[in-house]
Amino acid sequence: MSQDKLLVEAAEIGSIYKIRIGHDGKGIGDGWYLENVTIKRMVKKVQDNEWKRKKKKKSGEEEDEESVPEEEMEVYNFVAQRWLAKDEGDKEIVVELVPEEGSELEENSYEVHVFTGTVWGAGTDANVYVNIYGEEKGDTGERHLKRSNNMNKFEKGQEDVFTIKAIDLGPLKKIRIRHDDSGTNPSWYLERVEVVDLNASTTYYFPCQRWLAVGEDDGQIVRELVPVAEAFVKKDVSSEDQSPTSLGLEQKAKSTTYIVRVRTGDRKHSGTDANVFIILYGTKDDTGIMSLKSSKTYKNKFERGQIDEFTLEAVDLGHLKKIKIGHDNKGNCTGWFLEWVEIDAPSFGKCLMFPSGRWLDKLEDDGRTERIIFPAPLQTREYVPFVPYEITVYTSDIFGAGTDADVFIVLYGNTGISTRQKSLCLNKRERKMYFERNSVNQFIVELEDVGDFIEKIRIGHNGAGINPGWHLDRVDIRRLLPNGKGSETITFPCERWLAKSEDDGETIRELVPSDIFTEKLTKDGKLKQIEQEVEEPLEVHTYGISVFTGDVYGAGTDANVYLTIYGDLGDTGERKLSKSETNMNKFERGQEDVFTLQAVDLGLVYKIKICHDNAMLNPEWYLDKVEITDEDTEEVFVFLCERWLSKKKEDKKIERILYEQNYEGKRGSLDGADLSLSSQDSNANMKEMKKPSLVESIQEGLLIPYHVTLTTGIEPGASTDSRVYIIIMGPQKVQTDRLWLDLTEDKDEFADGSVEKFSVWGADVGELKNVEVGHDGGTPESAWLVEEMTLVVPTKGVMYNFVCNCWLARDKGDGRTSRVFNIVDADCINIGLKVLYEVTVVTGDHQGAGTDTSIYMTLFGSNGSTEEMQLDKNGDRFERAQEDSFVMEINDIAPLRKMRIRTDGNGSRPDWFLEKILMKNLTNQEVTTFTYSEWLSKVHHPKGALMCEMPGVIDDEQMMEDTTYTVQVKTSDVIGAGTDANVYLIIFGESGDTGTLPLKESNKSNKFERNQMDIFEFNDMLSLGELCKVRVWHDNKGIAPGWHLEYIEVIDSAMDETFRFQCDRWLAKSEDDGQLIRELACANNDILEEKERTTYEIVTITSNKENSETKDDVWIILEGRKCRSKEFVLENSPKRKRFGRGATDIFQFSSKNVGSIAAICVGHCPKDGKKSSAKADVYWHVEEIIVTEMELCNKFFFRCNAKIPLRHKKSDYRVFECAKTVESFASKTRSLVPVKYEVIVTTGFEKGAGTDANVFVIVFGVNGDSGKRALKNKLWNLFERGRTNRFYLETLDLGELKKVRIEHDNSGMASSGWLLERVEITNSATGVSTIFPCGKWLDENRGDGLIWRDLFPRQ
Repeated sequence: MSQDKLLVEAAEIGSIYKIRIGHDGKGIGDGWYLENVTIKRMVKKVQDNEWKRKKKKKSGEEEDEESVPEEEMEVYNFVAQRWLAKDEGDKEIVVELVPEEGSELEENSYEVHVFTGTVWGAGTDANVYVNIYGEEKGDTGERHLKRSNNMNKFEKGQEDVFTIKAIDLGPLKKIRIRHDDSGTNPSWYLERVEVVDLNASTTYYFPCQRWLAVGEDDGQIVRELVPVAEAFVKKDVSSEDQSPTSLGLEQKAKSTTYIVRVRTGDRKHSGTDANVFIILYGTKDDTGIMSLKSSKTYKNKFERGQIDEFTLEAVDLGHLKKIKIGHDNKGNCTGWFLEWVEIDAPSFGKCLMFPSGRWLDKLEDDGRTERIIFPAPLQTREYVPFVPYEITVYTSDIFGAGTDADVFIVLYGNTGISTRQKSLCLNKRERKMYFERNSVNQFIVELEDVGDFIEKIRIGHNGAGINPGWHLDRVDIRRLLPNGKGSETITFPCERWLAKSEDDGETIRELVPSDIFTEKLTKDGKLKQIEQEVEEPLEVHTYGISVFTGDVYGAGTDANVYLTIYGDLGDTGERKLSKSETNMNKFERGQEDVFTLQAVDLGLVYKIKICHDNAMLNPEWYLDKVEITDEDTEEVFVFLCERWLSKKKEDKKIERILYEQNYEGKRGSLDGADLSLSSQDSNANMKEMKKPSLVESIQEGLLIPYHVTLTTGIEPGASTDSRVYIIIMGPQKVQTDRLWLDLTEDKDEFADGSVEKFSVWGADVGELKNVEVGHDGGTPESAWLVEEMTLVVPTKGVMYNFVCNCWLARDKGDGRTSRVFNIVDADCINIGLKVLYEVTVVTGDHQGAGTDTSIYMTLFGSNGSTEEMQLDKNGDRFERAQEDSFVMEINDIAPLRKMRIRTDGNGSRPDWFLEKILMKNLTNQEVTTFTYSEWLSKVHHPKGALMCEMPGVIDDEQMMEDTTYTVQVKTSDVIGAGTDANVYLIIFGESGDTGTLPLKESNKSNKFERNQMDIFEFNDMLSLGELCKVRVWHDNKGIAPGWHLEYIEVIDSAMDETFRFQCDRWLAKSEDDGQLIRELACANNDILEEKERTTYEIVTITSNKENSETKDDVWIILEGRKCRSKEFVLENSPKRKRFGRGATDIFQFSSKNVGSIAAICVGHCPKDGKKSSAKADVYWHVEEIIVTEMELCNKFFFRCNAKIPLRHKKSDYRVFECAKTVESFASKTRSLVPVKYEVIVTTGFEKGAGTDANVFVIVFGVNGDSGKRALKNKLWNLFERGRTNRFYLETLDLGELKKVRIEHDNSGMASSGWLLERVEITNSATGVSTIFPCGKWLDENRGDGLIWRDLFPRQ
């Protein structure tokens, strides 16, 4: 007798209650007599001493005497005294043993009955293995089923009985059965397995009724089966009408189907011929080794760049935590580069991504051929879990009833929920096998849960195959009851052809239920069967469809047209409009085509989707409208289109979603011009749930927009195709959720050197502290070099620019795929506060009212105006009779007074009938209405106008008066003063400007001659109030374009006032300073001198929150640009109480003039300076403070929202910066004097940095803008690499410069791309220089492709 000692390391499993020992039966002398096994296990035990405390005399500290761990040896002796040999004893080579002492477990015998199915080719020659699992005491381990009661095992229709000895498992929960795919006929159809616990005299029934075969079903050769009640099995066996898979639904419900997608890398020699296996590890169990043999997508698996799909099933794994994947290194080309593995579990509603990006090759990487991979949490997708359905299809017993076509089905619930369209056959081979004449075919599929009752189904086929015509008798759909103890079968009769050459030619039918058959398992283990008819099922309606093709050139189409109709009770699914009842040649110009289709009652029809397949020679189609008539109810529904469905015209789309003409419901998610609701502050892949609308979220302060620009570096490997996100963080751990920055459909990666822009909605975190940027990539190929990040917060008026230059990669730098940037390290730029508005554009209900032209809007308010903004078409906006709502960011200029709308007249449908536009301020809920009710069209408008101005109406009050402007232009009496050029004028006043007015129709036939007065009248204008300046210029065309202008007078008929603008200068390239444009200040306005002393009005608004008030005093100091004010004490008294909760208090003080106020210091002090009343827990919660300088009426707003503590020390105060300044008209006109600005433009030093294009600039200041000016110099080669060019512009004083817009026209002989380093502008009157850094390309082929930039001054 020999004794062998082995040292084994294993996971900690606690006390050992049994062991399993065996051998593989290989070798010449494989038999083995085992005497006993002794296992010694070293454990650490903690001695349970009492805690003793010893108090030290000097320090008074306490010390605990901790328990001391002791090592102890546990010894387990397992007595065997038996053979493990194929030819000795019981011929078993595996045995389970329990410890000799202290074990209450005993050996049990399990009788395994294996029933092979009766289908053709059901038997197998392969070796079969089984593992039995108990609920309490583990499993038997995998046992080879060798000795059967039959000489030839596992034959068709045969029962094979085996005995397995193992330690008692308690109640059984599942079995795992497989074969090794060996032998000449390895495929096996297993009917069921019955396991008899001989000790407990209990039989467990494990139905399978599926193939274990590489070439059948899902290609798997291993199944996990769970027990079902005996009543179901006995019913199934005795029933003659049941099909072979009648208990598969119960198995499907208790098991989990995993769809495994394996991506092989796209690199040289990345594919493999080896046999690949996978093991899924869950929180409760693992699948064991499962071979990936039968790919659903490719016959030749695991080739370069392929995604192979497999189906695996397992029981009760719990949540997946990792996988092991590898191969056996066999075959000609064994090396394999695995990109990733994706595992989708529909029953859990979860799809996990396991990134790899490594070789499984003995000659590559680390030489390993298997890897353990963990899921990437950020790539996990969640959705509504699926449920199993058993679908039984009965094909009729008539001649030619069978079909080879691809049959599909859609289920509809009574709550309007439907499943996706599901093909019932997995491949072409199955399509040939199923749906034969008089056949019954069952399918178990996982689909969306449609609710308690299936209202209808849609079943059809694609018309393909040799014999596609099909006569369907009926469809049965079985579902398990909610408690799992029974099922419900719903019958949908059909008894009609689905064939193009039979019946009505339709290949799709909608069926409603007739009967429901319910089976319930009672407490005594018997089945209770209930059959009932469906009460009041939906009726099948006939819908007449009239399709009107437009009467424009090339309107007809030869393509195949498809239609889907949506009602409040469901939809028809996509139907081909194949047979026109009115015309042989369908969809021709100006033609009406009528079609008829049948569908289950849709209820109120409100939407259609119509498209074509872009086939044939002339697929382009201009659709005028569609009319749908419910012939059962005689209701008519009209859907206006008046658009092209063409890949060459308009927006190049061949699909349209149209809403019923009178539909008033929601037409889609309300979003901004570039702000998608899908980018809200939430995981884009989270389960669908009811969320508040975007407008509601904005109004409640839940969401604000963020604009993110990311620049990728240009080093090798800098790009990434991973999904990128940001998290924006504020104080006290307040932060947004992860905001995903998804690329547009035409881009698949953050390419080297690319600049990508995103707009997302996220939580308002208050003052920004940090920004985290990262991606979800888990492979080396997902490495990303972030060069620069810009974050714009429009509602706070700031832009942060981060210079990053760091890798986000697992194999580079610090190995992290995310990084947090501190806001302190960013360049902070003030870009001006924006307010969010809900914009509703109403297009008129006239023929051809919709448009695809570009639309531009400019708004004018009491506090300034916006730049011209384009209204994004966004697919389906601005169509006939539509109301389109979206959110826009508007300068804080409220209240709004006027709107200017302009179209560019381009596009395939340039004409537009604008009814009105509503602007809702989402901060104060103020609604301003702008009504036009006229065409913007060169054809339909009486004057061919493409621009209009509309006064705002707030609470039925029109904000501006109508007027007529009479413009008198006096040309000077100097030699050559007249001009032949075209002259243009813009008038500026209190309420904005007029826009460009061409001075065309004069009272004189020959305009602008020497010493001549030309008079122009502009009717239907809106009065600007007091005028401040005009901008006049000409286009330098004609024989003698030079012009000497003496003055311009503007007469406002509504105000009955004349405004004079003196010039007395040349507008000529060869005279004076060579400028063709002049800005002229109004000579009427009084010049107000800024006085040394003034009066300040201070308004305090106390918060309306609880305990916001104070009974003490407040003091304020004004920090001005010129100087600092004295301390103003805002006194509180018992007679006149101030600073109450929600109160607004007004104070006035005389003071020296501090100039423009930049900040205020606010303190909270005791009355009469009493120290004793200064308590640490007393605060004044101030919401806002408004300071008005009474001389010029300039207002300064300070948004505080802070608690000011009560302190007797005047050194303890809070400082608030000015959030908004409203300059009065008098103040603005005071500074309108001509100023010459020096503009210095520096071109970058990189190769190709210079440009030959024409460059233009607009300078913006607090007093307005300069207008678009060309940067030109005579005989100069401008904007060359590394060069600095100087230019001079004369305009009225712009005040403090806020922004520069610089652009070029992309012209020139050589490359027009331009690297602009910076722009510097100096006010020659004050000597103040402002630097506008750029460092960006203005190039259509680089970066973000823009040829213009908005530059902000360096802080």
